[in-house]
Amino acid sequence: MKKRTAFITGSSRGIGKAIALRLAKEGYNIAVAAKTTTPHPKLEGTIYTAAEEIEKAGGKALPLVVDIRDEDTVKTAIQKTADEFGGIDIVVNNASAISLTMIEDTEMKRYDLMHDINVRGTFMVSKHCIPHLKNSENPHILTLSPPIDMDPKWFGAHLAYTMSKYGMSMTVIGQAAQLKNHGIASNALWPRTTIATAAVKNLLGGDSIVKVSRKPEIMADAAYEILQMDASSVTGNFFIDEYVLRDSGVKDFDHYAVDPSMSLMKDLFL
Repeated sequence: MKKRTAFITGSSRGIGKAIALRLAKEGYNIAVAAKTTTPHPKLEGTIYTAAEEIEKAGGKALPLVVDIRDEDTVKTAIQKTADEFGGIDIVVNNASAISLTMIEDTEMKRYDLMHDINVRGTFMVSKHCIPHLKNSENPHILTLSPPIDMDPKWFGAHLAYTMSKYGMSMTVIGQAAQLKNHGIASNALWPRTTIATAAVKNLLGGDSIVKVSRKPEIMADAAYEILQMDASSVTGNFFIDEYVLRDSGVKDFDHYAVDPSMSLMKDLFL
């Protein structure tokens, strides 16, 4: 039986790496598509260290230096993945940039970065993977973006970031509609609580936020459940991690909490 192959952006650390490791436990092939090749003082992990962990977990890893803003790099990485593993079954659009700034405090280079990575990058990675997904028995595109809520509070607080994340969510809707006849699922996944990642720690409040967050593994377990579903019948959904796991029979969530004694902080857009 052919092993399934996942192309995961931003998978050198955080939620992306957690999803990669979860799939690796099931013997998946993983394309680690990210930029980091050398250690960063504030961000642990590189594509090579992530690949080592994936191999130890039971998967097969292909570390790829990928800036998802660059089309040639993306196309080359996707083709290398298909050549190495004989195809692509799953795309996880995890790579994302964040800046929770008001309009006047948002530098245009930061605006461009968020839209280039979040919206354009998600669209482009999916676009170039579609020809390979059409050959898969159960093809999935999973995008880490929130359900769209037009409540002005989400726009007033951080307009540029909200526009970029909702742009990702719009790709989910459009892909689900366009690709349904090909049996390719396009769904979104978002956390009910904040997740303890380097981005949350460095940008949202340090250790105090981490303590009221859950571990990335909850997103990984939820992603795994979604990716086992029948792609021909489950598409266009905006899944929330906790609810996916509750539906799959999970009742105890304490082990996902960084500190089970603390009250959890609800994530943005919910």
